[in-house]
Amino acid sequence: MAAGSVMARSPLHILLLYVLAALAVITAAAQPAVQKHKTAPTEYNVTSDEEYWAKRAEEARAYSRAAYVSDPVALLNRFNRDVQRATTRRSLARRRYGGVGPCVATNPMDRCWRCRADWASDRQRLASCARGFGHNALGGAGGRTYVVTDPSDGELIVPKKGTLRYGVIQDRPLWIVFARSMVIRLSQELIVNSNKTIDGRGAQVHITGAQITIQGVKHVIIHNVHVHHSAAHSGGMIRDSKHHYGRRTRSDGDGVSVLSSSNVWIDHVSMSNCADGLIDVVSGSTAITVSNSHFTHHDHVMLFGASNQETEDTTMQITVAFNHFGKGLVQRMPRCRFGFFHVVNNDYTHWEMYAIGGNRNPTIISQGNRFIAPDDGNAKEVTKREYAPYSEYKEWVWKSQGDVMMNGAFFNQSGGQNERRYGKMDFIPAKHGKYVGQLTRFAGALNCRVGKPC
Repeated sequence: MAAGSVMARSPLHILLLYVLAALAVITAAAQPAVQKHKTAPTEYNVTSDEEYWAKRAEEARAYSRAAYVSDPVALLNRFNRDVQRATTRRSLARRRYGGVGPCVATNPMDRCWRCRADWASDRQRLASCARGFGHNALGGAGGRTYVVTDPSDGELIVPKKGTLRYGVIQDRPLWIVFARSMVIRLSQELIVNSNKTIDGRGAQVHITGAQITIQGVKHVIIHNVHVHHSAAHSGGMIRDSKHHYGRRTRSDGDGVSVLSSSNVWIDHVSMSNCADGLIDVVSGSTAITVSNSHFTHHDHVMLFGASNQETEDTTMQITVAFNHFGKGLVQRMPRCRFGFFHVVNNDYTHWEMYAIGGNRNPTIISQGNRFIAPDDGNAKEVTKREYAPYSEYKEWVWKSQGDVMMNGAFFNQSGGQNERRYGKMDFIPAKHGKYVGQLTRFAGALNCRVGKPC
């Protein structure tokens, strides 16, 4: 009976066996591919890179539009008033804070935090100290403190906890500090997520090997670190947030590369010897301040706007303040396209070709800088208009006010109409260039010690 029953249903059983066997083969063939990615935690997802970055770029454009200042001259004037107030008070005199010792704060950004002995227990106070177009940069303010204890950078898809890469990819605000002095040799570009502060105070932190990339994000502060010897890399699978990793193409080897981002503050950073630019800001980024930093031994120092075709850079607004452009620099301090750039109270002690350049009708307001020209008689001019005849650039607004010109340096001004006609009465004077040595005295990464003014 049983045998007869089996015989009666045997064609269906045979078909079923074939189906089951085929499924088993397919499952077995797929199993190694599944096992290959078992190392990634289940909460990490991979989406289409094009779709992912397109969405990030669209969100970034919205943030950039919100960060754009409709009257940049008003903000420029507010910056200058802050400097005048800070430097006319007793803040430049040596004072004692809680009996700890003397401190000299020489500009309003430093005055906000440097002479406080409790800076290490109130690190996030720094987020209120930015000035200029990047004054709203919050970084990781309001978030927890994350301590980098491990200088390694071997895991790009699932970074080790305790590394810098693990901290910068998180999807929540973090204030990132360092347990001790260390050298972090990046194996590929370091992609920083929104609402992050990299705060090197209290340690000597060197970031080398590959560039720091700030792409499609907002509210990033990079403070008190050394960035140098960044090299170009071929790319590969790299995580940029907790919930996404994807294939990256070649990175150029900038020191810091800012793309499609807003509310960024780079402060007290020492930079040199990178494969491409030290700081590049491109792709519609805006609301940025670069301040109190020291730049040496490099050719292309700063590029603000990478292409003549990227007209979205008309919203780019950047403040470059209290920096020291020192030994071994060649050009682009900065080189600008399209946007509005306030270059104020910087010390230019070396260049081989030119200091400030640009094309595509940028507005450049140079105030209270000191320019010391090289001995080369062909390189005395501070400015350089790239690929533009006089008939074109005569209408570009490039103004010099209160600058100190030394060793034959000269600034080729131009003016005309750029939304409106600017004149001397538009701009509140910055601190005169003769004070630049004092204002930039502490440029670059500081040697801060816990319990003492920095």
